Amino acid sequence: MAEDTKAKKSLVPAINRSTLVLDLVAGEQGALTVSEISRRMNLARSSVHAICATLTSLDLLVRNSDQTFAIGPHVMRWSRAFSHRSDVAAEFARIWDEGAIELQGATITLSVLDGNEVVYIGARNSDHTPWFSFRVGMRLPMAFTATGHAFMSCMTDSEIRRRFQDGMPPSMTSRSPQTLDDLLRLVQETRRRGYSVDNQAVSDGMICFGCPVLNSANAPVAGVAVSLPVEEVTTEKETKIVTTLKGIASTISQRLGADLNT
Repeated sequence: MAEDTKAKKSLVPAINRSTLVLDLVAGEQGALTVSEISRRMNLARSSVHAICATLTSLDLLVRNSDQTFAIGPHVMRWSRAFSHRSDVAAEFARIWDEGAIELQGATITLSVLDGNEVVYIGARNSDHTPWFSFRVGMRLPMAFTATGHAFMSCMTDSEIRRRFQDGMPPSMTSRSPQTLDDLLRLVQETRRRGYSVDNQAVSDGMICFGCPVLNSANAPVAGVAVSLPVEEVTTEKETKIVTTLKGIASTISQRLGADLNT
């Protein structure tokens, strides 16, 4: 109980009230006016008016012609993002539970793109790379990661240049791409090869292979990667890794509704 009280005290009042307004409007079958929201929440009408005006300007609410409010289109972006991440993570876990992944000594990760970073939403670490452990919620620059390159392989060079118009992120190792031209060359190799390779750009001694996961619109929504010590990779093993990796990405993509025959 004490922890709940402490958590409530740490909330930002304006954000908390705005969230309560959104919850109220979303849960109401009929549209609500400022006066009705004010009465239901026991808040001053002027405060509710200011909150609704701000939420409307952000497309989180829409104002109807009769001065009532309804949930706005911006909320759907969050809903789709949450749905995509949840669905992708669930399918990743399902494939693992089905025993379809047989890569002894390799780490398997699932990540999504957020700005110019990839965020890991699934990770099955092995003990072969104890010096580097992926964890859910970890963020890494997409310029250096295998899944980042997999995402960029689905972008145009112009879009990549726009994303890095303010410069490259600080290098993580001596093998990290130093310039935008270096990065574009690696992305071009990824497109030609059909999968990405992070050769010790994130961590010395670790090599990663990546592929994009597509949704029903055949757009990349996640990336799957396999990581292991670079010294363990032979031509034969790389072939096996890439075959398995493409199979994982393909299976998740198909379960998300992607048409891989187009």
